[in-house]
Amino acid sequence: MRDIWSWDRAADVLPQLLEAFVQVTLVATVLGSLIAAVLGLVVALVRRLAPAWIARPVHWVMEFVRMTPIVIQLLFVYYTFNDLDALTIGIAVLGIHYATYMAEVYRSGIDAVPRGQWEAATALSMSPARTWGKVIIPQALRTTVPALGTWVISMFKDTPFLTVIFVVEMVSRAEVYGSRTFVYVEAFTLAGLIFLAASYPTSVLLRRLEARLARY
Repeated sequence: MRDIWSWDRAADVLPQLLEAFVQVTLVATVLGSLIAAVLGLVVALVRRLAPAWIARPVHWVMEFVRMTPIVIQLLFVYYTFNDLDALTIGIAVLGIHYATYMAEVYRSGIDAVPRGQWEAATALSMSPARTWGKVIIPQALRTTVPALGTWVISMFKDTPFLTVIFVVEMVSRAEVYGSRTFVYVEAFTLAGLIFLAASYPTSVLLRRLEARLARY
């Protein structure tokens, strides 16, 4: 057992993994999620409200981004804008990539708002801006929060792809440690456990939130 697992090596690598988790993995997930949530809502509204000559190109771009691998997108942007910081590029690509998925979640949430709510807003002579801001979007968000959270977890688990543009996130740090010490078990096991410790409680909370929202 000592040949397979060493607590000394685990104690040695754990602080390095936690540092990479906080400084890179967590930062990329949080900032990427903010970009995705805001941009996804903008895309959903553009597709719903903009004229066809604007909405259709936006839809085509969204489909292109969603249907191409995120690794290809990371490499393309990195080598096109190689004067930018690699982590900044990674955050932007993650945010834009997942905005395409969140836009579909927003769209389904908007479509799920009962027609009577639209008619009530019209009957009260509410302006379009007030209708969307006070009636439609709040109700759509209530039903889409669990699905949005699921995509955030997916983004979190995709952060190791940042290694292709030389961002040393948690998994990259584990690989560097393994290549330096010629032992990989402890580093990759702890990296996996950190991912599990961060994502599993979040998924449990999302399920509970979904069940709670379903009662309203």
